[in-house]
Amino acid sequence: MKRDFYEILGVSKNASADEIKKAYRKVAMQYHPDKNPGDKAAEEKFKAAAEAYEVLSNADKKQRYDQYGHAGLGGAAGGGGFGGGGFGGMRMEDIFENFGDVFGGGFGGGGSRSRGGGNRGSNLRVKVKLNYEEILKGAHKTIKVKKYVRCDTCAGVGAKDKSSIQNCSTCGGSGQVRRTQQTFLGQMQTVTTCPACNGDGSQILNKCSPCKGEGRVYGEDTISLDIPAGVQEGMQLSVNGKGNAGERNGPAGDLLVVIEEEKHAELMREGLNVLFELNLSFPEVVMGLEAEVPTITGKAKIKIPAGTQAGKILRLKGKGFPSVNSYEKGDQLININVWTPQHLSSEEKKILEKLKDSPNFKPDFSKTDKSFFDKIREAFS
Repeated sequence: MKRDFYEILGVSKNASADEIKKAYRKVAMQYHPDKNPGDKAAEEKFKAAAEAYEVLSNADKKQRYDQYGHAGLGGAAGGGGFGGGGFGGMRMEDIFENFGDVFGGGFGGGGSRSRGGGNRGSNLRVKVKLNYEEILKGAHKTIKVKKYVRCDTCAGVGAKDKSSIQNCSTCGGSGQVRRTQQTFLGQMQTVTTCPACNGDGSQILNKCSPCKGEGRVYGEDTISLDIPAGVQEGMQLSVNGKGNAGERNGPAGDLLVVIEEEKHAELMREGLNVLFELNLSFPEVVMGLEAEVPTITGKAKIKIPAGTQAGKILRLKGKGFPSVNSYEKGDQLININVWTPQHLSSEEKKILEKLKDSPNFKPDFSKTDKSFFDKIREAFS
C-alpha cells in the first residue's frame, strides 16, 4: 500500500500551499540522486516526494486525494513525467527544470499514467457546418455535446465514500497476479493483469449511486473549437481528450470534428478556387462595362473590356481559399456568359438585320486567344 502523501513530505493536512512547497524542496534536496549516488533508497524517496508534491500542489487532485485517497487519483498521479526509467545522469537543475518552476508554482501537467486508472473513454464524432467566410478566415466555435462526463458526486472514483474503497483481495492492491507453473524446463513465473480488479488494485464495496460505480454519468459538455482557415468538406479534425470520459477517472477519448460546407448562394468552390458565373447582355460585352461581382468577403468591381467573348474566364488573384497545409492561396475565376435574347420586337429585328451584314459582326475565330479546352485546362490547373 502506498504511503500517505502528507507523511512523505512531513506536513499536516491543513498545510498551506507555501508550506507544502517548502517541505517538498527540503525533501527533494535531501534525497536527490546527485547528492546520494548509488543510493536506491534515497532515489525512491525522491520519486515519492515528487509524486506527493505533484498531487498536493494541484487543488483538484488534492481535493480528490483528501476525499478518496490514492484511489481518487486514477491515472492522474505518479510518474512525474519520468516514465519509471530512472534518473540516469540527469543533473539536479535538469530535474527541477523538468518539473517546472518548483519554487514558483508547481509542476504543470502530469507525466505518464500509473496503475489505477480506469478504462479509456470512447471517441465521439460531431459535424460542424461553416460558411465560406469562416472557411476563408478560420473560425472559433462553441458547441454543446451530449456525452459521458466525470461524475461530480464521487469525483470520478465510483465509490460512495473513502471507506468503500479497499485493496483488491486477489492481487493485494498491486493490480497484478503472479502465477508459477511447473514445466519440463523448470518453474516459470508469469505476471498478468489482475482479473478481479482489471489492474486497478482496488475494489469498491459501496458504489456511488448517480454513476453506479462507473465514475461517469451521461450529460452535456460545452467545448470551444478553433478551426483553421482553409478546411474542406469532409475534413476531420481531432481534439484530444474531449470525447467520452473514461470509467473511474480513466483518460477521456477524443472528439472528432467533421467539417461541412454551407452552400453559397452565388459562388461555388473548386479546390482552393472560387467560381462565379457572370451573365451579361450582348450590348454589354460589345461596348464593355464595369461590373460588380460577389466574392467571399463582399462585392468587387471588375472591368469587362469591349468585345469580350462568351466563355472568357477572368481571374481575381488571391480571392480564393487558403491551403490548410501551406501558404498557397486560390483565386476567384469568373466565367463570362452572354445572354441571347429569345423574343425581339419588329424594330429590334430590323436593327439586327442591318447589322448582320456588317463586317464587324462577322465571327472571326482566328482572333480568339485560346480554345474552349485551353480555357478549361487553365482554369483548373
